[in-house]
Amino acid sequence: MLSPEALKQAQHVLTVCNACRYCEAYCPVFPAIENRTSFAKGDVMYLANLCHNCGECLYACQYAPPHEFGIDVPRVMAEVRVASYEEFCWPAFMSRAFRQTATVIGPVVGSIVLAWVLRHFVQSSNSQGADFYAVMPHDDMIKMFGVAGAFAIIVLLAGLVRAMRSFGASVMSGFSRTAWRDVLTLRHLHAAGDDCTADLDVRTPWRRYFHHCTFYGFALCFASTTVAAVYHSVFGWPAPYSYTSAPVILGTIGGIGLLVGPLGLLVQRGRRDPKLQDPAQGTLDISFIAMLLLTSATGLLLLVARHTGSMPVLLFIHLGFVLGLFVTLPYGKFVHGIYRTAALLKYASEERR
Repeated sequence: MLSPEALKQAQHVLTVCNACRYCEAYCPVFPAIENRTSFAKGDVMYLANLCHNCGECLYACQYAPPHEFGIDVPRVMAEVRVASYEEFCWPAFMSRAFRQTATVIGPVVGSIVLAWVLRHFVQSSNSQGADFYAVMPHDDMIKMFGVAGAFAIIVLLAGLVRAMRSFGASVMSGFSRTAWRDVLTLRHLHAAGDDCTADLDVRTPWRRYFHHCTFYGFALCFASTTVAAVYHSVFGWPAPYSYTSAPVILGTIGGIGLLVGPLGLLVQRGRRDPKLQDPAQGTLDISFIAMLLLTSATGLLLLVARHTGSMPVLLFIHLGFVLGLFVTLPYGKFVHGIYRTAALLKYASEERR
């Protein structure tokens, strides 16, 4: 949660920025600051989630450390963002997961994989070919992932409602074409130039590229699952599907995107100026990237080996990571996309006014 001390520090930083206004053209945060004469808690959380951590303001600021004012907008915004994740979390007792993500994911995934292997391995070891449903019945799979998916959606929606209320955003702001363009293009990752800031006078496009690979890779994998469900439930076309079918093509491209994107983000994280990152969030960032990476890697491996005798075990391992990802989505770095979207929608409505 956002402590009174952290809130006071954030309000101090935003007040100084509002008086200076040197960075007003860098990103939406600074015009949004100028729309305010004071900063309530909801304003601070809104501005923190509107920040894309491009880092331009840190290098431009004449009051940044080691100046005695110590104005460090990226660090303060990052600290407030995590506090906002905890604030908007439902149920509230799960908010601690944002500080202990690695300790949550390990047992969840490990226990799921172990339980599935012990329960199903005997009947699965006799299955032939690429028939996943001979390993785990379709109805069982739908029930398990339906419950997990519904749980994740309910929790994420609850958090989104809380965020919109905190930001003062209305449902009508969701109809902004400008905001959705900014969401889908990640335009503000490189707000002040063509490329993203990596260090002082260092600009590269890779952070944006790898974010796109991750974002659209995830979307394509979801589309693959949706199309497969339509094939099975509407048209009565059971799996397995050929390598040239829509579900396999979408899943393969999405899986490659989810492999390249997270790997690239890990590399970029190691190369980026540490001053642009909050060390306290290392576990939160890396654990989510690792979950995406393991999910996509096991999925692609399963696709390649689906006609071999190792398919049953690979299927359970992959499903374990998928289920673990579903369960932990509302309590990991994934939520930053949800709340950043809400902040961009709020900003678009302010601009219209």
